[in-house]
Amino acid sequence: MRAVDLIAYTETELRPFDERPLGAVDSAILSQLCMIDGSGIVPGLRDADVTRLRCAGGIDDGDAALPGTEGTFLDRLSSAADALADRFRARGVRAAHAGDLLAAERYGTMFTGLDQDNIKRELAAVAASPRFRTLELRDYVSLLDGPRRVQFSATCYVMPGAWAYVGFRGTDTSFTGWRENFDMALTPPVSAQRMAAAYLELVARHLPERLYVGGHSKGGNLATYAAVRCSARVRSRIARVFDHDGPGFKAGFLSDEAACVALQSLEGRMDRTVPVDSVVGMIMDAAAPARAVRSRASGIDQHSVFSWEVEDGEFICEPDVSSSARATHEVLGTWLASFSNEELPEVVDALFRALEASGARNAGEIFGGGPRAAQLIREALRSADDRTRAVLGPAFGKLAQIAAERIARGAMAGIAQGFASLFQR
Repeated sequence: MRAVDLIAYTETELRPFDERPLGAVDSAILSQLCMIDGSGIVPGLRDADVTRLRCAGGIDDGDAALPGTEGTFLDRLSSAADALADRFRARGVRAAHAGDLLAAERYGTMFTGLDQDNIKRELAAVAASPRFRTLELRDYVSLLDGPRRVQFSATCYVMPGAWAYVGFRGTDTSFTGWRENFDMALTPPVSAQRMAAAYLELVARHLPERLYVGGHSKGGNLATYAAVRCSARVRSRIARVFDHDGPGFKAGFLSDEAACVALQSLEGRMDRTVPVDSVVGMIMDAAAPARAVRSRASGIDQHSVFSWEVEDGEFICEPDVSSSARATHEVLGTWLASFSNEELPEVVDALFRALEASGARNAGEIFGGGPRAAQLIREALRSADDRTRAVLGPAFGKLAQIAAERIARGAMAGIAQGFASLFQR
């Protein structure tokens, strides 16, 4: 068979899931559907659970108990009552399907992220597919709080009586979402990570026994964190955790006893995929080894799962990531480690002050690459105040020095082209 992309796979893989079980390619597809605004179409969480989620993420003050954390008999009884209410509610609410999202009047605002055109095409393919169109979509939630730097969204995709895929949205185009990405390297756990673990615990009460958990980019990080930090009871039900080119975790963050026990129990069930020239997936420390997927793109554009190659229902993999990807991991790791706990937040604050002063309408205009991004970055640097320049100048000078040292050792072959591709679309 010839190699195809995700959309072509969706259009041609007609076998139902009981003939060909859900795999990494299917997970990558569902991870992109998570980027669609399903509000008003996909049944959402109960209000009580949204409250619990907001408390878990620090958006609201409160002590709403989460399932799996009950300390008394009455708490456990309350949780059981919630689960029963969820099941009755699910029976009384019409299930949504991918076809319900085909609402052209909403297309102007429905899609988010850096790959909206492909997500739109993928949605049409999924809605037409006998493999995907029967999946029930439920438990949609989307929370955005700029002052608290929170961007979180998740959706469940359910094959009734068989399994459920708990999907976490990657980074949208808001400055809030991108700032939260940087915060993962500063002060984990961030709100979205805590919410991911809480969400998995909440929805597991009324989902089929067999669970899959996954996401792309930040969504992949959230999926891993949720699987590690959920209760042992829920973790035992997880068949697979899919992390598609998600950033890793701050060094030592998942080294406590509980995390080590959880990671050990998940061994063999964690499926981490990164493109051969991965940039995002090489940031910080990974919780599991990665498979290197062949991509039709180059540099940072490989982050799009729509560029990944598929053959006979599986990603085409190479023996390892490229030398430039390994060098990216080394350079960024060395750079982040060079700052103290007090210095790094100052650098990130200065960076976002500059980017927000650039005139960009959203972060996607900058991080999405292209001539417009290059123009906005130049404007950000030109408009930066003296305080911002005083922080960013030495910080990026240090990054350049670290990269130059690696180039001198011959370890950075091709990384310059990778960074340059940010501005060449």
